[in-house]
Amino acid sequence: MDVVINVLIVVLAVAFLWSRFAPTKGVNQITTAQLGEMMKTKKAGVQYVDVRTPGEYKGNHIKGFKNIPLQQLANRTGELSQDKDVVVICQSGMRSSQASKLLKKAGFNNVTNVKGGMSAW
Repeated sequence: MDVVINVLIVVLAVAFLWSRFAPTKGVNQITTAQLGEMMKTKKAGVQYVDVRTPGEYKGNHIKGFKNIPLQQLANRTGELSQDKDVVVICQSGMRSSQASKLLKKAGFNNVTNVKGGMSAW
């Protein structure tokens, strides 16, 4: 009986971790090098969002990115157009991944997460 419980606990833990850290279906993943190329082309209709804190953003950010902290994003999705692409960045890629998932659930179709975030920029 103890073995069954231990196996169940391990399975649940793996499932939880997978759900938290696995890439969200339908969210594009790009590197910072790909982001640089994208910004050079100045593709029309792209919204760039930095989900770090205002202090992190003030310390260093990429020109053209709008600061909407992750904690505020759910209440501020109205500031973004669901008809346009959204590119999301944070410091390491973790918060932007969460933000991308939130945006997909909110009905945004074209969401892209920048892997590695500002640390890789």
